[in-house]
Amino acid sequence: MADKLDTVAAQCGATKRQQALDADASIRKPAVARATAAVSTEHPDGIEEYTKQPSSNNTSSFGIATATGRSTPGTHTPGFRELGFNLLFSLLAMIIIHLGFSYPTRLAYSYVPDPRFRLFVGGIHKAKHGSDSGTYDQEGRFVPQAFEDMFSKWDTGGKGALSAWELWNMIAGHRVAMDPFGWSAGVFEFGTTFLLVQENGRVSKEDMRRIYDGSIFWHIRHLRRNGKHWHKGFGLRDLFGQVQNASLTLTNLKRTVSRMSPKECKQLA
Repeated sequence: MADKLDTVAAQCGATKRQQALDADASIRKPAVARATAAVSTEHPDGIEEYTKQPSSNNTSSFGIATATGRSTPGTHTPGFRELGFNLLFSLLAMIIIHLGFSYPTRLAYSYVPDPRFRLFVGGIHKAKHGSDSGTYDQEGRFVPQAFEDMFSKWDTGGKGALSAWELWNMIAGHRVAMDPFGWSAGVFEFGTTFLLVQENGRVSKEDMRRIYDGSIFWHIRHLRRNGKHWHKGFGLRDLFGQVQNASLTLTNLKRTVSRMSPKECKQLA
């Protein structure tokens, strides 16, 4: 009885979202932040190829020359293009990222803002914002327990993936008071994640882990550079396809109704 831990308070509905209480069965000390690996119960040691620097650096340094460790607005846009995003979205993402995170990453070196709005990879941990999942700690390390909790709490049915609605609920659940910047950043980050890696309307746990360690960006770029297709994600073609399908369905429904007698229409109503 002494070992029993109360994780749910009857008077607080939010506590009914279960934590990943058995994460330590696969991951050694899951509450201890990992400096260089994004681990999960499926990959308790991470991926060796991406354990040379902090996971947050792997993610932020995609498309950046490692000799400088800095990203200018001019280098970030091609990075998004290499992932398959259209020019308009790539430009918008570049503006949001560099306006929002240039100064925080600069704070690791100086209080003076960078006039070129560059991102400084060595200070990327300073870009951690509020209302987030807590998967990165204040030093940019990966916290396995927080990552496992993300799916334990928000993945209804234990399918190993998060739908768009579940992602939205998670973002809303992470919101803290007086933090519009953090709220907006969460929508942008997880929204972009959904557009990039969703499959059948869901973001898988493994793809989410690979977002955190940055490996999925390099994988997608490798595929595209070799003339291969990245089969996941959601773009304008998918949107137009769904609109077209909905239009065809509506047209067929109208035709069916037009052929029905008044009596049949009345029965249908």
